[in-house]
Amino acid sequence: MANIASAKKRARQAAVRRQHNIMLASRMRSAVKKVIKAVRAGDKAVAQQAYHTAVSVLDSSVNKGIVHKNKAARHKSRLNTRIWAM
Repeated sequence: MANIASAKKRARQAAVRRQHNIMLASRMRSAVKKVIKAVRAGDKAVAQQAYHTAVSVLDSSVNKGIVHKNKAARHKSRLNTRIWAM
């Protein structure tokens, strides 16, 4: 445990930021899953709408430093491929 006041504060800040980052990562995974669920259901219109939302969430996650830009690009590419294959 930290003894210095500044170290205690950094520990508190890290805990808050960790929780916030977990929430953002969960939001990203949920958006991707919604697209996959719509594709499996065979509903192209819903899948495209969910894809549009997922792209926004993925790009936001990249800007916030939650995931690397290549990971987001890989997700977008694979989701888009699934939609086009419908």
